Amino acid sequence: MSRFLQIHPANPQPRLIAQAVGQLRAGGVVVYPTDSSYALGCQLGDKAAAERIRHIRQTDRHHNFTLVCRDLSEIATYAKVDNQRYRLLKTATPGPFTFILQATHEVPRRLQHPRRKTIGIRVPDHIIVRALLAELGEPLMSCTLLLPGDDWPLSDAEEIAERLDAVVDLIIDGGPGQHEPTTVIDLTGDAPQLLRQGLGDAEPFL
Repeated sequence: MSRFLQIHPANPQPRLIAQAVGQLRAGGVVVYPTDSSYALGCQLGDKAAAERIRHIRQTDRHHNFTLVCRDLSEIATYAKVDNQRYRLLKTATPGPFTFILQATHEVPRRLQHPRRKTIGIRVPDHIIVRALLAELGEPLMSCTLLLPGDDWPLSDAEEIAERLDAVVDLIIDGGPGQHEPTTVIDLTGDAPQLLRQGLGDAEPFL
């Protein structure tokens, strides 16, 4: 049975944020709100927790996780960003975008695309996520909470608790989320390429 924490969406309680981060550091799989839908997350490099997320999502080992980062300076540790890409990222972050970038050696190999050596990077505009990342001190490995057979990501913590109570360690209720995932933009080529249209407006980048 998972824990259920109600964290204030505008003023996250530090005590509860610390409890959530403690669960991540203990190898837990956590459901948390973002500026799009809810997401599944675990500590960076935690192979067992990542496998549990793949099992929940019913994806194979080639499914890409996203690194959820605090800010642009943290992105530069895990992805190769030149001046042009930096300007694009600065325009769109924080926000409901996932950017595909060339990974640096700091990214565990199993998190990279097996052939292209790329990684998804995201900086959400959500105060609970920012509080979690500040307390954790590193990015989260994450993916959208879209369950097999569903057309839309989950966005209600009570429904999430009903469906995932037995398979995750912690559910953070931060209020209602959105029903759409992020917009995904590939920045590995000469020009940005739209891979998925979600909440973010991709028009300025394409």
